[in-house]
Amino acid sequence: MSTVLNPEKKRKIIYPDSDGERMSDNTEQFDWIVEVKLNLELIFANDPNVFIAGDLLW
Repeated sequence: MSTVLNPEKKRKIIYPDSDGERMSDNTEQFDWIVEVKLNLELIFANDPNVFIAGDLLW
């Protein structure tokens, strides 16, 4: 007896780039976003495979 296996279809991976909401609700949150971005830029400064970006439209 044999069993026929149906291969699973590959699902398309979705990488969301927006949820429609602001990045920050106030100046303090914005300051933290900028601080994290700047530190990530320092950490990955020598890695050409890494791009760091921040949303300034708050």
